[in-house]
Amino acid sequence: MRYAPPGMCLNDFAVMQSGGLYHLLHLQGPWTPVFDERAMETSYGHATSHDLVEWRTQAPCFGVSAPGSFDSSAVWTMHPFPVRDGVVAMAYTGVNARPWAEQAIGMAITGEDDATGWMRMSRDSVVRADPRWYRTEHPMAWRDPFVVENPEGGWAMVVCAASAEHPVGSAGCVGFATSHDLLEWDVQPPLILPGDVDEFECPVLETTPDGWLLLGSIASSHQIEAWRSPALTGPWERLGPIAPAGPYAPRLVTGPDGRRLLLHTVQRRTQLTDSGAPCRGMLAQPKVFDLSVPAEPRLTWWRGNETHLEEDWAVRAGDGMALVDSTRPGSLPLREDGGLVLSWNGTRVSVGCEETTLRSPAAVLRLLLVGEYVEVYADDVLVLSVVNYEPRGVLPVPIRPLKPIGAARDDVSALRLTSTRHLSRVCG
Repeated sequence: MRYAPPGMCLNDFAVMQSGGLYHLLHLQGPWTPVFDERAMETSYGHATSHDLVEWRTQAPCFGVSAPGSFDSSAVWTMHPFPVRDGVVAMAYTGVNARPWAEQAIGMAITGEDDATGWMRMSRDSVVRADPRWYRTEHPMAWRDPFVVENPEGGWAMVVCAASAEHPVGSAGCVGFATSHDLLEWDVQPPLILPGDVDEFECPVLETTPDGWLLLGSIASSHQIEAWRSPALTGPWERLGPIAPAGPYAPRLVTGPDGRRLLLHTVQRRTQLTDSGAPCRGMLAQPKVFDLSVPAEPRLTWWRGNETHLEEDWAVRAGDGMALVDSTRPGSLPLREDGGLVLSWNGTRVSVGCEETTLRSPAAVLRLLLVGEYVEVYADDVLVLSVVNYEPRGVLPVPIRPLKPIGAARDDVSALRLTSTRHLSRVCG
């Protein structure tokens, strides 16, 4: 239910779909306490899945260019999108490492349907920050492109950018550019400029029956926020966070059951201890992107995850899913030393020092435990996301255990999921 490539950390990503197979492209870098993103994210990892939950690692599928190029130091967040007749284009972030990371957007293309065979469409970047509206010196931002068809013709691109008019710390904005051929781009003023955001990362555009929805990650709060507008060019209304702190770098994809799902990353901590600093992490399992109330997008439990749980319930230690009757105040120890407790009292739900206030009392709390990660759902709405590395004890409530991991999985969560029963299956 969590994925990172063997021996690596996973960061921003994108998903392509071909037939019944999903292709994950993601930033990757070595597992190290000190991470230099200007020089360590030099290729895109590639993994495949039939269900968006269990991933199989494939060979890297894209990398940095020749020395002296705008993308010679690192390649950051990408967005592949269909163009025509089986051709897929990919806007991507190229980095030239000076004393700081100079960012620009490049374009690649492929005729393959397996996320391989990428060829650059230009030796140089195709669009850079315009100093009339955006910061072009350190600390700049012109990354994380997302491209859609422009209702007025051609293409439109949004990027994570920094306003030239606002001070560092509040200059985060959504940059905007348009093109008729994907090679020549006209940079426009910011599409969204909140004035209170440090970085507005990984913007995603989605059409709705009422117009447009934009999702983006706010760096300071480490939350995904939503905005909506009747037209691509605005006016944009801020809807606020769609989930608790923790989920980051959203991508929307249609699941095997036809539901619109949201995938996101989650952080780890250096040295794999609770005292370590947050760092790059893993891909989490899908959530339903619920738009039943248009002004209140939210993430809810996806039943597709349950195919990776055992059918039988048991009182035991380990990873899995538990359901808790929350109609009366109570608590549930999650660690064998009692140092981490899930507690609830009316509309208040907490895990350790993380807590949230619900709009109304929940009847059932769904608890998902996977490796170092703890998720809590209140009546199937995601309300808490916590990282904790201390050993868990036997839960005093039944859980549906997570099934034995696949042979190809090699990540931090897997360290706790390997069992004697699984080894007997593998080794005979």
